[in-house]
Amino acid sequence: MNKMNIYTHPACLKHDTGLGHPECVARLEVLLELFDEMNLKTISARKAEWEELTLVHPENHLTAIQDAIPDHGHTDFVPETTISPGSWDAALYAAGAVCQAVDDVLSHTCARAFCAVRPPGHHAGVNTSEGFCLLNNISIGALHALTKVKRVAIADFDVHHGNGTDEISRLHKGVFFASTHQWPLYSGSRAPEINIPEPDLAARIINRSLAAQTGSQEFRAAWEDILTHMDTFKPDLIMISAGFDAHRDDPLAQINLTEDDYKWVTEKLVGLANRHCGGKVISALEGGYDLVSLKASVTTHLSALS
Repeated sequence: MNKMNIYTHPACLKHDTGLGHPECVARLEVLLELFDEMNLKTISARKAEWEELTLVHPENHLTAIQDAIPDHGHTDFVPETTISPGSWDAALYAAGAVCQAVDDVLSHTCARAFCAVRPPGHHAGVNTSEGFCLLNNISIGALHALTKVKRVAIADFDVHHGNGTDEISRLHKGVFFASTHQWPLYSGSRAPEINIPEPDLAARIINRSLAAQTGSQEFRAAWEDILTHMDTFKPDLIMISAGFDAHRDDPLAQINLTEDDYKWVTEKLVGLANRHCGGKVISALEGGYDLVSLKASVTTHLSALS
């Protein structure tokens, strides 16, 4: 059995967001260069099936995205979420990569997986696409996994709150969702910690906000706390929304992490997976907009996964 598989697809390079957009094709290109440098082979991802997409998103939302795809150039589907002729296929392969990773990890083809895909997904809600995201890749994969296992935990360390994944996870009792994120910052008007109306949700929806300019100590303390809750949940699979934009060099936020912090949190999640689910971890790329720190952070993340 291969210890770790890496999934990607050339279609993800065809999602054109236009000159100057932070979620650009170079983000994936730099990771493909990294895989070559590390002598890591990649697997060509499959497209997500319609039935997998509708586990999360209703058909009318999916067709609205399809209908909005331009014949040429690029346009905003919603503000800041830019689409081009290649965007729908890119989104299908991004979600499909995560579903394929689920299939392979749960069938013991590999123990762990990293999905190097774009567009990212964690801001996409049930009926919404926003924050550079079209489809919620990690949630589609998680609900696909729930057709095979009982409990899936999602860990999101992107610097922005995964509001879409939070919304979707609240609807499914088999999903645990945890996030650390800078606050205040996109994606909302109030701290998500206070938006837990039901006692059941408090045990499986864990949000920990970080003030601007905080760093490793606060980040690690937050995840130590989250991991105690995840330990109690006893997941059958751990999935990671792997955003690397809390790095101190990232231009879109003001948290002062280094690549060593991403290695630390990944090792902690792998350790918990080893205790509860045979080491099964699937990671999917979310944010990270400084190319140098993105490459360095993914390097340490892959080292900890493998």
